[in-house]
Amino acid sequence: MAIAILSDIHGNLEALTVIFNYIEKKKIKEIYCLGDIVGYGPNPNECVDLVASKCTNSIIGNHDHAALGLTSIEYFNEFAKVSTRWTMNQLTNKSKDYLLSLDFKYSTEHFLLVHSSPADPKAWNYILTEYDAKKEFKHFEQPVCFIGHSHFPVIFSKKGFTRKSKVKLDVSNKYIINVGSTGQPRDGDSRACFCLYDRERRKIEYVRIEYDIKTTRDKIVKAGLPMFLADRLKKGF
Repeated sequence: MAIAILSDIHGNLEALTVIFNYIEKKKIKEIYCLGDIVGYGPNPNECVDLVASKCTNSIIGNHDHAALGLTSIEYFNEFAKVSTRWTMNQLTNKSKDYLLSLDFKYSTEHFLLVHSSPADPKAWNYILTEYDAKKEFKHFEQPVCFIGHSHFPVIFSKKGFTRKSKVKLDVSNKYIINVGSTGQPRDGDSRACFCLYDRERRKIEYVRIEYDIKTTRDKIVKAGLPMFLADRLKKGF
């Protein structure tokens, strides 16, 4: 049975809801979240509640950490700074308690989950290129490490990389798999994205689902968040 792995929801309730509906219809019981549940989007508390109730396990992302006042937003762009301050003011105590309970990584004998990079999950470094990935392989023992953070779905291996939507993993290889972004895609495809992993069959499948972007966009505008954050949803970058 496949497991579902999602990341970078960023307060986008409409995107998260369609993904959970899909997962439920497929009767997938094991669900993991790689962080950045909040930030940018208009429904931080609702997204935290859904993740807390439906995910087997979740880890913390840099925007979650920043919304708790635990990570400096000095390196954030201006839009991210504004949305982080807004999110900080919106979070309920219940949401804060849940985010505070999250660790920086989660591991099993079969896979490692981190938001950013296995070498130092707390540093929020990006893995964007083959060169970046090659430096990271020695920092985990499992055959697969799942990441988010960059919002770009891509599979790095010791033998190269691919952006194919369906991939059969080689048992002799090692992989770093970016699962893409549920609520803030940046690869030019505006649809909500997440990843299915069938360990027994060694298969990876990216799932893209249309969602009600207009409703999310309208909520962002109504909340007084930057228009840029509303407009980028349709463009997928």
